[in-house]
Amino acid sequence: MFSIKIDETLIKDVTEINIDLVFPHEKVIVNKKEILKNNLKYKDEYVIISSIIICMETHMIIDGHHRYFALKELGIEKIPVTLINYFSEKIKTDDNNSFSKNEIIENAKKGNLYEPKSTKHLIYCEKESKWVPITLISALFNLKLNWINYKFSSINIIKFWFPFNVIP
Repeated sequence: MFSIKIDETLIKDVTEINIDLVFPHEKVIVNKKEILKNNLKYKDEYVIISSIIICMETHMIIDGHHRYFALKELGIEKIPVTLINYFSEKIKTDDNNSFSKNEIIENAKKGNLYEPKSTKHLIYCEKESKWVPITLISALFNLKLNWINYKFSSINIIKFWFPFNVIP
């Protein structure tokens, strides 16, 4: 089992929010997003998914761009997020901290997205005294896939019109 110990003040909340309140700072690798989207499309009513890590102040995505774009394209309205204190010195934008956090946010707000995987956000692990990928603080969520309701509605309508058991 892998576990990390981080500053407790970094994570402010783990919750679900409206997808339209969140915005990306990076483009995605289309094939990777499509694979994820297709995997989600054929799941049951619920799917276990890692939360998307966002800045608690701006709601900019820090980690989880592929999940965000896949869920958005599938019409999911509420997404699981981990809200963090992005401006903490215990979060870096990459190994060399070569990107300004404010610059990333300003570019994202303008729609000037970075290339996929440009930033590789890291968080300081106190237990190991080293920097680790920020994705490790994502929480697992049992996400309700709301398009299932439409499938069930359609099946019920068809059964209503065809009283014989024609649908398995």
